[in-house]
Amino acid sequence: MDLQTLYYILAGVLVVIGIVGTVLPALPGLPLVFGGMVLAAWASDFEKVGWVTLVVLGLLTALSLGIDFLATAMGAKRVGASKLALIGSVIGTFAGLAFGLIGVFVGPFVGALVGELIHTRELSKATQVGVGTWVGIVVGTVLKFGLAFAMVGLFALAWFF
Repeated sequence: MDLQTLYYILAGVLVVIGIVGTVLPALPGLPLVFGGMVLAAWASDFEKVGWVTLVVLGLLTALSLGIDFLATAMGAKRVGASKLALIGSVIGTFAGLAFGLIGVFVGPFVGALVGELIHTRELSKATQVGVGTWVGIVVGTVLKFGLAFAMVGLFALAWFF
């Protein structure tokens, strides 16, 4: 196997892991997708994918980082979450990783719920904040997933045409 083939395989692995990372918060999803695409472009000496496409892909990657933060914050803000709820959501996200995919989705809800419960001591308000924060995270994940496939599509168009 030649070195260029190895680069292409590594690039493909990075893209696949990155797409998985759009759902799993422990992995930097779209930065890995972008890294795999840059590696593939570099391996072909930028003959198939040029700098213009890579700049657009880089901007989409930067947009994804903003989406992560904004979607969660907007979901929490819509329901009036406290700072403790946001901190709880972050802690819940990382704690949820220990429980696999289900924990990734349940952890932020539970963390925001507990944080808001500590802050307000009102179960109904805490539940509302937990759901709002969770919806924000899910919306952000869906948007990032869509962006990942848009990036793959743009890269494929540049590669083949």
